[in-house]
Amino acid sequence: MMKSILRETTPLSEKDCFMVFSREKTEFDFPLHVHPEYELNYIENAKGVQRIVGDSIEEIDDMELALIASSGLEHGWFDHKCSGKRIVKEITIQFHPNLLDGQLLQRNQFRSIQVMFAKAAYGVVFPRDVIERVKGKIYDLATEKEGFFSVLKFFELLHELSQGKGLRVLSSRSFHKENQRFDSRRVEKVVRFLMANYTRNVTLQEAGDLVGMTQVSLSRFLKLHTGRGFIDILNDIRLGHVSRQLVDTTHSVTEIALRSGFNNISNFNRIFLKKKGCTPSEFRSKYHESKFFL
Repeated sequence: MMKSILRETTPLSEKDCFMVFSREKTEFDFPLHVHPEYELNYIENAKGVQRIVGDSIEEIDDMELALIASSGLEHGWFDHKCSGKRIVKEITIQFHPNLLDGQLLQRNQFRSIQVMFAKAAYGVVFPRDVIERVKGKIYDLATEKEGFFSVLKFFELLHELSQGKGLRVLSSRSFHKENQRFDSRRVEKVVRFLMANYTRNVTLQEAGDLVGMTQVSLSRFLKLHTGRGFIDILNDIRLGHVSRQLVDTTHSVTEIALRSGFNNISNFNRIFLKKKGCTPSEFRSKYHESKFFL
């Protein structure tokens, strides 16, 4: 069993709305960690740095903006291929999850922010065009001295981010056990069914019968609401459980794959490589190297 991941204690007090940390650095030396605060992290001039969020392991480009909106989602950035003496700019904004309370988020004007936070429970990154558009606002927040106006600017930043297109979710839902949130009751019902039955040979017909839809109709419905087909959703759930076991146990890759519903190891290895960009063994090794400690 793996050691616990560092639980960071941040300087954000209960009386603060948020805190901004602006720094220049030449290396990423903070371990994989979790903390109760939500976090918006902007990084510039760090091409080749490795980002780990849940079971997502990726190299970032020269500009990065990520939002983590969960208290238990492991995340961290590491030097990886970013070496030398380049100066990296990093601006981190940490804020309380209840900064925008539930009643306020239910208002129509805040609906898009609520949807963004729901996705960010699994970590999200924003596309370059969105980053370019909000970069100035992030720099302004890092230098704003007037507390009241900084809060207004922060709300404006969150709103603009929530309106942008191309936001991408990072971690698998089944890797990070957050309360599952969907914009469709039928999608929620199907996903919960798959989460409960992913270890066996579950079929599209079964899922369709569950929500009163034909196989063709359900397939189209899932594609419309999630952007993925039935098999992709099922495989993502299985891969999330595989990733979690690779991190938390010492079971063999084959044993983990079979326990997670993959009955063809060659097919499993191909799917894992395609989705994660590395083999299961490489994934386990990368995670173990990311400075886990109590």
